[in-house]
Amino acid sequence: MKILLVLNSRIPTSNYDDAERVFWWQARQLHEMGHEPVVLVKQGSMCDFAPVLVLDEKKALAAQVPEGVDIVHFFYRPAAKYLAEFPKPYLITNFDNSTKADAFDPNTVFLSANHAARHEAEVYVYPGMDFRDYGNVLLDFPRNYFHFLGDAAWRGRNVRGAIDLASRTGTRLHVIGGSRINFRKGLRISLSPSARFHGVLSSDGRNMMLNGSRGLLFPVLWHEPFGLPVIESLYFGCPVFGTPFGALPELLCRKVNNDGRKWTGQVDACFSEFGCLSVKRSELLEAIRHAHGFSPERCTEYATDCFSAARMARDYVHLYERVLNGEALHAYAPTLKEAPGNKLLSMEE
Repeated sequence: MKILLVLNSRIPTSNYDDAERVFWWQARQLHEMGHEPVVLVKQGSMCDFAPVLVLDEKKALAAQVPEGVDIVHFFYRPAAKYLAEFPKPYLITNFDNSTKADAFDPNTVFLSANHAARHEAEVYVYPGMDFRDYGNVLLDFPRNYFHFLGDAAWRGRNVRGAIDLASRTGTRLHVIGGSRINFRKGLRISLSPSARFHGVLSSDGRNMMLNGSRGLLFPVLWHEPFGLPVIESLYFGCPVFGTPFGALPELLCRKVNNDGRKWTGQVDACFSEFGCLSVKRSELLEAIRHAHGFSPERCTEYATDCFSAARMARDYVHLYERVLNGEALHAYAPTLKEAPGNKLLSMEE
């Protein structure tokens, strides 16, 4: 297949941006599977395994589709007016949590069963990571601290909560992806001596930091659509200690409904060999104090088996085939009926 992948950003990214990294891994896997990916991205992008076209956001998307393309895969949500009478079959990966009531294109793909269910939808593909971008996993390396990974400026990721958990257990927390003083989303200063902030590290720096960690502290206060930091940490042998919101129970505790489909509900706590999720700080603190009881080897095996970019690409190719056969991924428009707004979730003592 000749597949046009579209993203309203630059590639490759030097940050921890989810959509950009998933886009890159998907295009590379398609190339290695023998397909013909073409990328339509912002000016300044580079790619050594697919032709690069420059996205003009002022121009109709239909006019930017090159000859011979079989299907178009959007890694952002284009305005509906650009998809009216679109000349090619397409699907859209939605990376975001909506903050207002809305309806979505029937060919929208979500990131997890929970993410889909919250939009009254069923079709999802778990993102996968290309392990070649992460260097060696050093399972015998000394593990003396915990880490937080992600955009620490976003309150929903709750770096303050991660710092509090580390402080209460008398351990050091290395924050990867944030600064002690944050101006971007309102002035916030983290003064705790338990935390060391590293900003965005190089790939080698991030990998070495994860190799030395006993676990990821991830007490998010929103419904996480998926959570790349979770599978990155697991790959490096780090169990996850966080809250049971969004997709996290689905990823760590492998909950399923009686009919065998992935569980999409909400719980107060769940425990597995890959970590602990709870709304109660006391339960998380107890699990963190016993982090040595989790097997780094099993965490790595689990991430490798379930969350590879190769598995992700195969899942998407299956959806491409459905769309090319004239099938809508949903028989209706996925809908978020009630606006959740920007209110954060909460934890208990």
